[in-house]
Parts: sequence; C-alpha cells; structure tokens
Amino acid sequence: MTRKCAILALATSSAAALALTGCQDQANGGGAGSRDHITVVGSSTVFPFTTIVAEQFVNKTPGTKSPAIESTGTGAGMKLFCAGIGAAHPDIEDASRRMKASEYNSCRDNGVTDIIEVQVGLDGIAFAESKTGPKLQLTAVDIYRALAASPMGQKNTAKTWRDVNPSLPAVPIQVYGPPATSGTRDALAELILAKGCDAINPTLADHKDKDPAAYAKGCTAIREDGAYVDAGENDNLIVQKLQSNPNAIGIFGYSYLEENRDKLNGVPINGVEPTYETIARGAYPGSRPLFLYVKKAHLSAIKGLREFLGLYADAWDPKGPLVAKGLIAAPEDVRKRSAQIVKDEIPLDPKKLL
Repeated sequence: MTRKCAILALATSSAAALALTGCQDQANGGGAGSRDHITVVGSSTVFPFTTIVAEQFVNKTPGTKSPAIESTGTGAGMKLFCAGIGAAHPDIEDASRRMKASEYNSCRDNGVTDIIEVQVGLDGIAFAESKTGPKLQLTAVDIYRALAASPMGQKNTAKTWRDVNPSLPAVPIQVYGPPATSGTRDALAELILAKGCDAINPTLADHKDKDPAAYAKGCTAIREDGAYVDAGENDNLIVQKLQSNPNAIGIFGYSYLEENRDKLNGVPINGVEPTYETIARGAYPGSRPLFLYVKKAHLSAIKGLREFLGLYADAWDPKGPLVAKGLIAAPEDVRKRSAQIVKDEIPLDPKKLL
C-alpha cells in the first residue's frame, strides 16, 4: 500500500522536525520518550486540508516545529491513534468517516479515553473518468451490480457495464479505488453499495441488523477478480491511471476531482453530478462528513496543539483556504458547534457511536 507523508519542515531544519526531543511526555506521565512536534495520521481525503493548516501553523508560530502528517487511510490511522497515550503515539487522526464504537473501545483499552471529535466539513465520494472517457451515467444499483462480490447471492461475472445495465456502453468494468483500510472505502460500501443492494434485495435489507455478516457478504463485499483495483492511499495515482486508461472509473474524495477538472469529468450517480453545491445540500448520494479526532491528554503536553486546532477552526469557513482547496463547508450550525468543541475541549460521547 502506498503511504503518503508530509513533513512540513522549515528549510533549514528538515531533519530537526523529526527529532523526538524537547517536549516532556506529560501525556503519558513521563518516561516514554518526548516529542517536539505535532503528529497526524489517517485519511488521504482529509490529508490535503490538514496540510494547509500545518503550513499556516508554521508561518504563524515561529520557533515551533513543523507537524508531521501521514496519509495512512482512516482505518489504519485509527489503529495507530488508538494504540496509546504519549509521545510515541499520534496526537490527531484525520478521518473520512466517523469513529466506530469498536475503535473507541480499542482506544479505551489502551488508555485513550478523552477523545475530542471535530467535524471539519463535508466531502463527496466522487466517481470520475477521463475527459475522453465513455461519459458514463450510473445509479447506485449499477455500481452495486458492477462491484459487489455476490450481487443477489451469486458470484459476480459481469465483465462490461452493459452486463449490469443494457443502456450502458459495452466497455470493461475497471474501477480504481481505495483499499480496505480507507474511510472512503467504508463510505463507498455504506453510501453507495448498500443503497444499491437495498433497492433490489429488500430481504437482505430487512436482515441488516439481525445478521450483519450475511448482509456484508451479499451487499457490501467488493469483488476481487480484477474489476475493482485497490490503488492504495495515493489518490493522485488514481488520477494518473484514469489518464492512461480512459475507459476506467476512479473513486476518491471530491477535492481530487475539483483539483483535476481539466483532466477528469465527474460521473453522475442517480442523475446527480458531484459538485460543491450538490454535496453541500446533500443531493449527491456520496455526501459524507469529515472529522478530526484529538487526544485531550495531549493538548497540554504537545507544544502548539491547541493553536493548531484553533487555526483549523478558522480555516473551515466558506471563504477560507480549505474550501478553496476543495473542502465542502459544513452548515453554519455544524461549524459553530465544532468551533465550540475545539474551544471548550469537549470529549465525544461514546454512546453515540455505532
């Protein structure tokens, strides 16, 4: 799996930005090492937004070391984030989906209890193709029939888009998308595949809560015969692949589509194109919230962490730099609530997690 990493170091001290010195490990009671910079792991979708805030942080806080930001995918990042408290463990998790109850339990088992959840904005799971592609228009049912491992309980043998819908062109099904560790992959399953499955297989939908394993097998498990290609956590690589393979489809966060409008077209789903407006008002089927998770115990131990979160809250405004980069601003009431959570350092209520 490709892992993308941004060490936003000052030009004169790039090596020093990685040195784990200078900050006593107060978060772990001492004795477990020290660190003099903020560390962030998680979602490739949230990665570019956190990178922008980190650049602002470096410019506005002279003498503070640059944050280290690693794009691991939401799921893999949660494992790193939840592994413990202290300098050896990340301060922040970028997430393109909400934390699961099972992940919170893992955090708690490792001593990570007071976790601050901040919604930073919205995003859409964008389906895209080359400017010279077949101009596909898909539905959630089409995508389910094309990508599910066992649609309607049968092994998926569809080779072309016409195999799943006679009105679609007879071009091969080849989709470049995120790996199983990605929050985008989780959202693809929940927001698109599950809805397509429910539309044509109500029997499975009725048993979603009673037998989640059977539901996952029939509705959200993705085929592994080459039609769906795991492209890792590097979404820019998917953009490159679409340029070299015009008949293919790519799946990534909306910001990558917005950045590459000169090369790519968004693929409409259920007749709705992925745009800022359709995602903001919830009309696009792939709309989803984006989050930061922060260890409250690290706020006093890691220099600059509070200031970093404050800059993030300033940056997610509709006229701010994150929207200019492709973030969809959350509704005003959500932004105000998120800013209050940052200001008052309010931990999330685990009872609200699924």
